[in-house]
Amino acid sequence: MEKGETEQNERMVAEWQTLVDAYKANEVIVHEVDAYKELEVQTFARDFGAMVKEGAIIGKFRHPARQKETEVYEEKLKELGVPIIARVNAGCFEGGDFWMIDEHTLAFGLVDRTDQAGVDNLREQLAKYGYTVVGVPVPPANLHLDMVFNIVAEKICIAATEQLPYNFIQMLKRRNFKIIDVPSELVFKHGCNVQALGNGKVLGIENNKSVNEAMEAEGLKVIKLPLEQILKAGGGPHCMTYPVRRA
Repeated sequence: MEKGETEQNERMVAEWQTLVDAYKANEVIVHEVDAYKELEVQTFARDFGAMVKEGAIIGKFRHPARQKETEVYEEKLKELGVPIIARVNAGCFEGGDFWMIDEHTLAFGLVDRTDQAGVDNLREQLAKYGYTVVGVPVPPANLHLDMVFNIVAEKICIAATEQLPYNFIQMLKRRNFKIIDVPSELVFKHGCNVQALGNGKVLGIENNKSVNEAMEAEGLKVIKLPLEQILKAGGGPHCMTYPVRRA
């Protein structure tokens, strides 16, 4: 939020509903979690953990104010029958720092909310599933990896390349990713914080015209959501969504 601004909760709820409606219109099953007034950042469901095909990874929030969210979301996973295969018990890890680069490679952002101890802890736990874990150091002002990087379709990603390490960019190129560059000035306009739906569709943000046009130039259909108030709270469509199943 800008200095002096107050949250417009009714608008935020309406924007959240727009996201839910867009998922349902595109045949995505949405499981909602009850809202709790004391969990002020609960809107951003992504951050409590991550998901691989074997099951859920439960993270650990860096800031105590968010740690109670984990219990609420973990209870929902149990209700849905989602197995938990790993849990951070050293250091910190938040789900906005997680990406599956391919079926064997997991990228973990080392930004502001996830640390090396958390990544090392998960590397040990996930090794038995055959995953290679790659740490991606990014300037801490970017908060999470999903603020500067996003896989929007098979072998297509958007990335604020000025904020990402050379070795990570080269790894993507070796894996034949088409990289759509996003200028650094769009990071906190949530230029990278979109949500891929598969089948060439992406949930984007209405006001991010240049990023939307770049994705459309690659043949993607961008569903443009009129988000504004939620963005001011610190997250976009990717932050607001936790996948409960991976193929």
